[in-house]
Amino acid sequence: MVRSRGPSGEVVLRVGVACADDYLDFLSGRCRPNTVLAAAYDLRIFLAVLGKDPTEVVPADVLAFITAQRTGRPAGVVQGLPTDGGGGGVGPATIARRVSTISGFYAFLQVRGDVVTNPVPRGLPTRRERSRPSQGVPLTRRVRSLPRILAPADVDALTGALRTHRDRAMVAAMVLGGLRRCEVLGLRLQDLRVAERRVFIAEGKGGRQRIVPVSARFFTAVADYLATERPAGTTTDRLFVVLKGPTRGQPLTVRGLDQVLAGARARAGLSHGTCHELRHTCLTRLREAGMALEAVQAQAGHASIESTRIYLHLADDWLASQYRKAAEVIDAQVFAGTPGVPATPPPGAGERPVLPGFRRLR
Repeated sequence: MVRSRGPSGEVVLRVGVACADDYLDFLSGRCRPNTVLAAAYDLRIFLAVLGKDPTEVVPADVLAFITAQRTGRPAGVVQGLPTDGGGGGVGPATIARRVSTISGFYAFLQVRGDVVTNPVPRGLPTRRERSRPSQGVPLTRRVRSLPRILAPADVDALTGALRTHRDRAMVAAMVLGGLRRCEVLGLRLQDLRVAERRVFIAEGKGGRQRIVPVSARFFTAVADYLATERPAGTTTDRLFVVLKGPTRGQPLTVRGLDQVLAGARARAGLSHGTCHELRHTCLTRLREAGMALEAVQAQAGHASIESTRIYLHLADDWLASQYRKAAEVIDAQVFAGTPGVPATPPPGAGERPVLPGFRRLR
């Protein structure tokens, strides 16, 4: 994959195949840069493993590619990719993303007239195909695991291991405001609303903008950073910049932020503590503190409430309290009249608990 600069300074990605490069140009006009970068990487892998003209791909090639990615072994006409771990393939989420990228690529070629049909199957047929033709077995199976969060002691250790006000401000934006890594790096000076203790997110996921409140601790760290650390004469409007080295004064990159956290984790003796785990920690603590699920969704910038519901499982205090209320009702109903069990239901047992997102039926 080759990166270059366009006429206006934008990054141009190329994989070396004309139709694939045209698709990346098409994506760059409607998707975020990270999305285009991921699509370029996925297409490069697919084309390298495929070893044939993209217009000659058939469904058997796509299925064999999925098998090779999952197992890390040669499958059918497609050769398996070597993995970093030396054995096994990539995870289900990565495979699903690559299949989605390939499907979008061939949908583009189909509309353009390069191929007649999209070789990526929508799903495997089942016995219910006649009655429910739209329902089939997905090509990949995704397991939605619970994200990891940091304990309060780990957050204190990580924060104490940071060396600059800039680094403390970036961590505070994630662990106290729930911002994504790209949102932290995309902050501009004019996005800070100090009097309101809020920040404007101009480059949110999916191009969605929002205004979110952030703790005063974040603004204190930002003020110290601007007063003592930000290089004089910096021309960029990005809030967080490189503090030393040949790129001093230029916007901080993803790699730079990851290196900051990696060094802090090593000094604090922590085995985990990524940017996304800091964000998960913030959103989980907000839910545990009683913040409404819809408010957590707005703070996180989730397009769907389903993405936010996972924090109900992480906030185990909420689940435990809801279970205790329901268990009181069950005990009163199941064990009514049983010797040794009080016949009088406990207080509040006459009402059924109503879970968030559900209406009480009458």
